[in-house]
Amino acid sequence: MNTFSLVSKKTILFFIIIYNIINTTNAQQTNSYFWNQVRFGGGIGLSFGDGFFSGTLAPSAIYEFNNQVALGLGLNGTYNSQKDVYKSTILGGSIISLFNPADAIQLSAEFEELHVNRKYESFYNLPNDTYWSPALFVGAGYRSGNVTLGIRYDLLYDEDKSIYANAWAPFLRFYF
Repeated sequence: MNTFSLVSKKTILFFIIIYNIINTTNAQQTNSYFWNQVRFGGGIGLSFGDGFFSGTLAPSAIYEFNNQVALGLGLNGTYNSQKDVYKSTILGGSIISLFNPADAIQLSAEFEELHVNRKYESFYNLPNDTYWSPALFVGAGYRSGNVTLGIRYDLLYDEDKSIYANAWAPFLRFYF
């Protein structure tokens, strides 16, 4: 076997290994940078009384492009029941955009699509409902650190199909 070819192969192998180590390190730094810009938050809701129960779990995550703009995704799972009246399961997701024109002001737009499955007790003679309920919220809030308190309005509000009682809804948003 030729000594030159053996040395040459070892040199090429050495540079391939070094190249891969450098690329892996750069990828980890890029990946680390990405995750440093991601914030997690969401909401938890619980309501009950006189035969009524409602529970919601709505986690979300946003990516902060800079101090002013963020974009993210959210999930929503809700269970409602009114004793001897109905039970409903609501599942869906949302796309969230946030804009902070100033430190204390946050503007938001959120498109939400929820699948509603509502079952009525038989003696009400109402048909069971299964449908998709879209919502397009625009909102404004006061922001302090990781917390925003504000109000939002559903531009697609439908009194008969919306899962919300009103087009206007206050919100409290946390991201860490």
